[in-house]
Order: sequence, then C-alpha cells, then structure tokens
Amino acid sequence: MQPNTPKILIISSDTGGGHRSAAKTIADGVERFWKGESAVVRTIKAVEDSHHITEKLVKVYNWTLKNKQHWMKYLYWAMNKIRPETREFFHKRCIGYVRGQFEKWCPHIVVSVHPLTQHIFARILKELDLIDQVPLVTVVTDPCYGFWKGWACDDVSLYLVANEDAERQLVDYGISPDRIKISGMPVDPKFHEIDEKDAQSARRIYGLDPDKFTVFVNAGWVGGGNIPKIFKEFVRGELDVQAIFLAGKNEELRLEAEEIAKTAKFPVKVIGYSDEIEKLMQSANVMISKLGGLTTFEALACRLPIIADATTPPMPQEAGTSRLIEARGAGILLKRSTDIVPTIRNLVNNQGEYSRMKIATAGMTMPNSTESIIREINALWPKAQAAAPSVPEPAV
Repeated sequence: MQPNTPKILIISSDTGGGHRSAAKTIADGVERFWKGESAVVRTIKAVEDSHHITEKLVKVYNWTLKNKQHWMKYLYWAMNKIRPETREFFHKRCIGYVRGQFEKWCPHIVVSVHPLTQHIFARILKELDLIDQVPLVTVVTDPCYGFWKGWACDDVSLYLVANEDAERQLVDYGISPDRIKISGMPVDPKFHEIDEKDAQSARRIYGLDPDKFTVFVNAGWVGGGNIPKIFKEFVRGELDVQAIFLAGKNEELRLEAEEIAKTAKFPVKVIGYSDEIEKLMQSANVMISKLGGLTTFEALACRLPIIADATTPPMPQEAGTSRLIEARGAGILLKRSTDIVPTIRNLVNNQGEYSRMKIATAGMTMPNSTESIIREINALWPKAQAAAPSVPEPAV
C-alpha cells in the first residue's frame, strides 16, 4: 500500500439489516465512485465486536425485533433515556478494542453508519489529538424525523442525511446546520427500476409465471416480527397472484413458511437469506414489509409499491417513514393482518389504484445518492491527506 493511499474505516453494527447494507453500499461505492487515488476500505462491527456485554445487547435487540416487535417502542425509549453510547460504563469496556482497531488501521477518514458508534471514536480521536485531522463522518440511515438521539454527536465533522426532515431532527438535537448535508440514503445503485420484460425474466429465475401479479413478502434480515402472521393470513386468500417469501437469517421461519406455503391456493416461492434483494424487488409488483428505513428506500428506488406492516405501531424512528409513504400514496399501512387479502385483491382488480401507487414511488429517492455520499467523503480527503504525517504508522 502506498503511503498516500486513502484509508477509510466504516463502523457499523448488525442491529437489523439496514446498517449492514449501508456499510456495504458505501464500501462498494468507494470502489466505484472514488475520484483520484484508489482508496482502501475496512468495515468493522464496532458494537458487538467490542465487548461481550455489547455483543449481548445486539443479540437482545435482534431477538426483540424478531420475536417481540411490540416491545421495540420500549427499547427505543430506554435507549434514548439511558444513552448507552455516551456512558462511561460502556466506553471503559469497549475502548480497548476500538482504539486497537484504529491504531492498527490508522484510517484517514472514519465513517459511521450506526448511532452507537461515532461517540467512542470521537473520544479516541480527541485522546490522540486527531479530532481536527481525521474527519469523522456520519451517514444517518434513518430518513425521517423522530430517530435515535444517539445519531447526534458534537464531534462529528460531517453529517450526511436523506432529506430535510432528517436534517431538521439533527438540528433539533443540537447539531449545527453547517455540518449537515443532504445526500440521500445510501441505496446501492443496483436498486433501480427495470422494464416489464426484465421483470418477467426475473420471475422466471424464481420459477414463477412471468405474467402473473407477484407479491414479495419480506420478513427482513433477522426474519420475524409481524410478517409471518401476515403471511399466514395472506396464503388463505383466494387470489390470482403468486408470491415470494423471504425468511432472512431465520432458518426456523424458512422451514415454517415452506409448510405454510403448501396450503396456499396460489404459487409461493420460499427463500432464506439472500444477497440479491434487488432481484426480488424487481420481480415483484408489490412488497409486504416492515418499514425499515433503508429497505423502504431500496424498494422505492425499484419503483415498488409497499404494503407496510402497521399491525404493531411502527418503531418511533420508522413512524416518519410510514407517514411519508402513506401521504405520498406510494404505500398502504396495514393496520390488521386480516386486511391483507382484501388489500391485495383490490390492487390486482383495480389497475388504476395500483398504477397510482406505482407512479407515486417516482421521485421519492434521490438519484445517484450513493455517488453523492462518496463525493462528499472524497472531498474530505485533501484535509485527511494533509494530516497523514500526524497519524501513527500501523502496528506490525
């Protein structure tokens, strides 16, 4: 590696799939869109890999998300009240690992995509007297007002947010507007609209009828929540459709869904974990899903209307997203699982209603958002390069 090679450290956590997807999208985007000297990227799961206590907290979060989604509002309240990202208890236990990663890698730029990660890195940069030399960038993956207080950190050099709503929330949390730029969500460019001919080809790949109305039932990365219950109601319907069910990282759910699918009166393809979510979205006419921030914007980038799980009130950081898609007409909020069959039937039989939803998805995502994010990070490189002599050499 050349001495002046830009080194970028991305810090994240696998709490749900959105942060993980954002980290990968940014890492891939650096390779694709970085201008000038080729950059080298490392991604770490800074929360769960730091200490066994924080690892257990991540497991508790994912278990709750999968099994007790109605508890998430209490978890959100507790996290905003306790503010673990600012507590000395957690810093003392995690700082050794985090400092070690920093000193081994010696990054020129640090990028956070998780609300629990930037605070401890800011502390390390201050202790090493590098806070003014190594830019700390936060890419906020919650797109609407009402997200975690943990996103707000006074020592972040630059915030990149999805829209004015997210900008307003950071300002209300005390972040100066001159440190915030609107760049769109970190949506991989592979999420995009395709024409009907390509959509038909995508359906054939999954062994489905290329001409039939296709429903994508997305149980998310951890696989669970209310979606399995909605799926059970869905397969009972007398519907002229076909479906794909994504179980995520939940093998037990995949096996259960396969048994449920056998009782369906229409074709259902059950899939476990997939790295090709864009193909699933591009093959579908509508998606049934929890409203994760990144998942929602990936679907909108594919011009895919959404039936959003609102059978449990959305988590506070996702409530704004639900209001957004409902207000714009790009989605339907499903308040009761028993409403899923008449909702799907109406979209199949009422072409005008479905067309209005699909048209409404247009313009809801920022074009070339990942390129815009990389361009903003890239603009910090001259400053980081000038500071490079002050950064310690990597440990051998």
